[in-house]
Amino acid sequence: MTRKQVNVYIEKCRPQAVLPTYARQGDAGMDIYAAEEVVLHPGETLIIPAGLKVAIPEGYEIQIRPRSGMSFKTPLRIANSPGTIDAGYRDEIGIIVHNTSSKESYTIKTGDRIAQMVLQEVPEIKWLPVESVDSLGENRGGGFGSSGR
Repeated sequence: MTRKQVNVYIEKCRPQAVLPTYARQGDAGMDIYAAEEVVLHPGETLIIPAGLKVAIPEGYEIQIRPRSGMSFKTPLRIANSPGTIDAGYRDEIGIIVHNTSSKESYTIKTGDRIAQMVLQEVPEIKWLPVESVDSLGENRGGGFGSSGR
């Protein structure tokens, strides 16, 4: 099956930047690579430059998400996951990474896969004000952990 393709313009704004790639055919996310070496000290949060700028079509966003391998094998976390790159953003993509270790620094090397990006279609909300939403559908109740762990 062939998936829908959307044209997204991309600019390498650093010579060492690597274009995002799908690891396997059919993957939802593309790997994003670090464009410079960065040392994250214990408890530190930094923006890791990807060396890329994009022009996303209106009606779409790119979400920045963690890579499961990095989250499982290192103390590094994507701090604002998922992050959103809006269609109107034209500056360099940066990935906000936090080192959760209280003891060890962690080095991200140029070319390391640090996150993944997913292109998402985002319809625009048109609000329809009403006096009460109680009569619209069924309230399942709960929320905020009400269904257990």
